Amino acid sequence: MKIKHFKTFAFLAIGSLFFLSCENNDSNTATDPIAADDAIAIVEADDVSEDVGNLIDDYFAFEEGLSSKTDTSLKGSPNYLDCMTKTIVIDGTLVTVTLDFGEGCELPNGNILKGKIILSHNLDMEAQSRTISFSYENFYFNDLSVEGSSTMVKLKANDAGNPQSSFTFDFKVTWPEGEFVNRTGTKVREWIEGNDTRDWEDNVYIITGNWSTTFKDGTVYSATIVEPLRREATCRYIVSGTVDIVKGTSTGTLNFGDGTCDDIAIFTNDLGEEVEVTLKCGKG
Repeated sequence: MKIKHFKTFAFLAIGSLFFLSCENNDSNTATDPIAADDAIAIVEADDVSEDVGNLIDDYFAFEEGLSSKTDTSLKGSPNYLDCMTKTIVIDGTLVTVTLDFGEGCELPNGNILKGKIILSHNLDMEAQSRTISFSYENFYFNDLSVEGSSTMVKLKANDAGNPQSSFTFDFKVTWPEGEFVNRTGTKVREWIEGNDTRDWEDNVYIITGNWSTTFKDGTVYSATIVEPLRREATCRYIVSGTVDIVKGTSTGTLNFGDGTCDDIAIFTNDLGEEVEVTLKCGKG
């Protein structure tokens, strides 16, 4: 993974890929314009939260009987990775689920997870809404260490009839070099396609929310999804939607396009200047 200047992003779920940049503190003030690389670094952190969110959604979809398929040998969904071990412990009404990725488990999109994600929730598979807490134990997304916890409120069906997950997160991401960021915020993921099958490839999500990222030097960026982001399992990149980013008095907007699966986004700063940027994949 490359580290450019001192700018990083932050995440997931939670989220959601992480990158770091380095910049002289004297120039890294609240009034500096937002660079395109800063915007990309912040948004790319969502890869981690999205991968974790997909795993949790797939797990509960299977447990709640939403799947219409019965072939347990089917691969392609993170729920059925050969390299992931799932352990369930029931203590009264409390269920604890451990998803163990061992020393390296490659997801269908190429990202590699290590360590464990630990979920806990009440034993009521018939509930239309449930609250799930999850945390990380020696967890890595590629070579980035992830610490912290999140809470997810999961609806079997929202007003549109689709499964929906609302995340509240507070976590820390640390790079191998010792740099780190803290991220807090909320995201809502609506599962609009593929929720009635176990085929990983047909999953499509619409994402809304906002979050704050604090870098090691104290610089704070806030991000708000203005036009919902569309994430398709068959594409490694967000295919549409816009995110507004604020640093002090500086602002910018990142536009992911019209739905085409490509690695191009357009960043517009507060002067109206547009820059074509190339999205990274989150690989370490």
